[in-house]
Amino acid sequence: MIAVLTGDIVKSSSADTFIWVDILKQYFSTLGNTPTEWDIYRGDEFQLKISPENALLVAIKIKALIKSVEGLDVRIAIGLGEETYVGEGISESNGSAYSRSGRDFETLKGLKHNLVVATSSTVYNNTLNLMLKLALNFMDNWSVVSAEITTIVLNNPDWSQEKIAEELGVKQSAVSQRKKRARLHLVLELLKYYKNTYKKASE
Repeated sequence: MIAVLTGDIVKSSSADTFIWVDILKQYFSTLGNTPTEWDIYRGDEFQLKISPENALLVAIKIKALIKSVEGLDVRIAIGLGEETYVGEGISESNGSAYSRSGRDFETLKGLKHNLVVATSSTVYNNTLNLMLKLALNFMDNWSVVSAEITTIVLNNPDWSQEKIAEELGVKQSAVSQRKKRARLHLVLELLKYYKNTYKKASE
């Protein structure tokens, strides 16, 4: 089983392209090789193949990275399933993970939320996507500061509050306040739930 993320940049015209493209390329390069495992195409769209275990974590990291640029956001559909054909590029590959991701990405454009998961389980889809809708109520409103603290914490889960404060050049009390504003405890609980249950969706 694999996970495929299909997404695009929301309001991409509000910032210089090279800024967010460089952010995506740098992050995607740590996850795999282009064009077989990731690609950026048609201006502001992208596709990424990763392990299903890390799919939601990667999606939220992408969101935090993009929202660290004023005025930008990201729309992502995560498809979990099989890969039945591997092409020379990710856009040529196929399987249920690709079809679920592509189908739900198209539906996202007409909806009011920016993150969805599609698996073989309707029950699991309904439960997790309801949780995602609730989480997006605050994640969609992350400020640049909230996005930055989220990125640091997700990339460095073992860092102490003191280390984070040193990295940001702020007091420890400010780190605590930023975590609260970003509602990081809820993000971490959501990620824990996903990791504990994603396998059940494909059984």
